[in-house]
Amino acid sequence: MKLSKFIPTVFFSCIFCLHALFLHSCVGLRLSGNETDRLALLEIKTRITDDPFGVLTSWNETNHFCQWHGVTCGRRHQRVTGLYLNSLNLSGSISPHVGNLSFLRVIHLVDNRFSHEIPPEIRLLRRLRDLQLANNSLSGEIPTNLSACSQLHTVDLGYNLLVGRIPDELGTLSKLLKIAVDNNNLTGNVPYSFSNLSYLEWLSATFNNLNGSIPDIFGEKTNLRYLSLDGNRLSGMIPPSIFNLSSLSLFSVSINKLHGTLPANLGIAFPSLEYLGLNTNQFTGSIPVSISNASNLVHLAISENQLHGKVP
Repeated sequence: MKLSKFIPTVFFSCIFCLHALFLHSCVGLRLSGNETDRLALLEIKTRITDDPFGVLTSWNETNHFCQWHGVTCGRRHQRVTGLYLNSLNLSGSISPHVGNLSFLRVIHLVDNRFSHEIPPEIRLLRRLRDLQLANNSLSGEIPTNLSACSQLHTVDLGYNLLVGRIPDELGTLSKLLKIAVDNNNLTGNVPYSFSNLSYLEWLSATFNNLNGSIPDIFGEKTNLRYLSLDGNRLSGMIPPSIFNLSSLSLFSVSINKLHGTLPANLGIAFPSLEYLGLNTNQFTGSIPVSISNASNLVHLAISENQLHGKVP
């Protein structure tokens, strides 16, 4: 082969290799998990319209994003595992780009002024364990696709402006320990699907517009310690199975339309009870003498019913 023919061949081969190397580098950068996390955090920042304490000034190019205020990362991969931005008076909306933080386990945005809907992209967070958005101004419905976050232990959405039903799909989250949806505008029933939540410890849905009866699903929930359904439009009787829950420390169904009599062994059935709220309903019959056996009881509310007798 003549040298004149060989040189162009080598030249174009080198150009091709450099071009391929450049494309590979670009693809690698585009797919970098760390870069994805950084860009997602910056998108989250752009949706925050007011930061009165200036806590997000640290979210800049000077520091690695794992050093940004409220951000925690895993040691091994330097991926974002937690967002802790509680009680900072932040305003704005929650960016759908939060769904790109694929290693995220904890979202704490409690006690701020976030508005708009809960982004359905949260469904992409398959490692998410703890979702706490209470005490904001979030509106819209609770995303049914939260059921895709199969590792969830805690869902706290209380004190917002949420509407619609409590999704039946939450009953598929077999690892759930706590559900709190207090002080919203939720309607419909307490989902019967919650019967599948074997490890449930805490259910609180006070001051909504829930109707129907209390489902008879709690009798086998031996871990349940806190059950509060105050301030709704629930009717019917308290399911007898609830009086099998010796683990309960708080049981409150005040300000509803419940009726029926109270069991004679009430104080014996709830040996761990500290708070009992039954007031402002339509209960009849006598006040159980066994209440005196509830030695841990510190709060008893039974007024505004049709009960008779003395408090022992």
